[in-house]
Amino acid sequence: MTDKIVILSTCANEGEAERIARALLEARLAACVNVVPRIRSFYRWQGAIEAGPECLLVIKSSRPLFDALRTALEQTHSYEVPEVIALPILEGSASYLDWLQANLGTE
Repeated sequence: MTDKIVILSTCANEGEAERIARALLEARLAACVNVVPRIRSFYRWQGAIEAGPECLLVIKSSRPLFDALRTALEQTHSYEVPEVIALPILEGSASYLDWLQANLGTE
């Protein structure tokens, strides 16, 4: 098992997704952020079932950086309760994991 993680978060639109992605990269909290546009989310909010268009962020980082990344994401996000879910990267190609580590801030 590695100390690398993938964080999932949804955003209201592509502009917000790009702004958050760039902020995380500039702070070296993420090595890569994929923006998946035009997803449709269904969720419960304030007692009602809601649906709407969103963008999905797929953020590559590490466990030691998670708290700082979560804080930065929550501070730059427009949602009252942004999604911040971390999934472990159990294994990966050595060259990709080395690249990922080289592009993260010091831990």
